[in-house]
Amino acid sequence: MARFTDDSQDFSFEDQLKALGYEELLDFWEETQFLLRLSDDEDIREALPGPEYEQLILQELQIRSCRRTLE
Repeated sequence: MARFTDDSQDFSFEDQLKALGYEELLDFWEETQFLLRLSDDEDIREALPGPEYEQLILQELQIRSCRRTLE
């Protein structure tokens, strides 16, 4: 289960992604995709971590997939 910390500003977005469990990471990616498709609202789009968030999530998933293959 994910935990909220007030010190999130001390951690980069990449570090926060690495702290998520595999299912949490997939859920996060699915939720952001859903919000983007559902809404034309700029406020929602601006609330996302940035334009590179999807690339960072996919990169983290690829790294985890490679680790599973090696194990």
